[in-house]
Amino acid sequence: MVPPARILWQRAALIQSLRVFFIDRGYLEVDTPVRIPAPAPELHIEAEPAGDWYLQTSPELCMKRLLAAGIPKIFQICNCFRRQERGHRHLPEFAMLEWYRVASDYRDLMAECEELFRFVAERLGLGGRLMVAGEEVALDGPWERLTVAEAFRRHASLSVAEALADDCFDEVLVRDVEPRLGRRRPTFLCDYPAELGALARLKPDDPTVAERFEIYIAGLELANGFSELADPVEQRRRFEQERAAMARLGRVPGPMPEPFLGALSSMGPAAGIALGIDRLVMLVVGADTIDQVVPFSPESL
Repeated sequence: MVPPARILWQRAALIQSLRVFFIDRGYLEVDTPVRIPAPAPELHIEAEPAGDWYLQTSPELCMKRLLAAGIPKIFQICNCFRRQERGHRHLPEFAMLEWYRVASDYRDLMAECEELFRFVAERLGLGGRLMVAGEEVALDGPWERLTVAEAFRRHASLSVAEALADDCFDEVLVRDVEPRLGRRRPTFLCDYPAELGALARLKPDDPTVAERFEIYIAGLELANGFSELADPVEQRRRFEQERAAMARLGRVPGPMPEPFLGALSSMGPAAGIALGIDRLVMLVVGADTIDQVVPFSPESL
């Protein structure tokens, strides 16, 4: 079923406002290939094969190669693909905004995210707030910054260490923690366990956690950002760990992304983030499911 024209107009206006934000701030819009020979090996993300290659799960690797080539600020709006992802908030093909900047870290990204959301809300005539299921979420004040460890202490029945040891971190996060985040103001859930940041830099003063955050509004996860790991030796080691974990589950890991690893040492300090456009449209138009905000769901094709 095709959504009403009103929603498609709102979706288009939102996407245009994203472009204006980044272009006005000196970002270069880029367009990288959708079909690639080797996606980043990540245990919890399964790539969709396309012949002998794969459809991108994210444009991340190609975009970071552009940073390494000397382009300091880039953004991209594109479609990404992930197998085994379907639900009222998930699609196997979805729209993504990603942006990257050199000489930055995840704290710079968090500040920029606040500016972006306020800019979009103003452009769309929403003022400084979103109304989600009758609940007001204020965008115009300081957003909450909450570490993963503290979120588990507040909302879960076990600690982060216990959840990781019992292999139930994601289950506990989704069931007990996420629904309580971003209720009156958006939440940056930050400082993830090191083992859950395969491409993120570790905190210099606490290497048990990665400089990674996710954005939540009204219990909905919208974005995943981090300070980028720029050490090709460490990145290769982490990729090998991910590939070994895939093999233990009976999955066949794809090839190592050698061109990315070869370019990584030239990138330098940087930060990047991926934001789900479809989910942001859900919040803006007050939709209950992701199917309501895309022109076609997979089942309608």
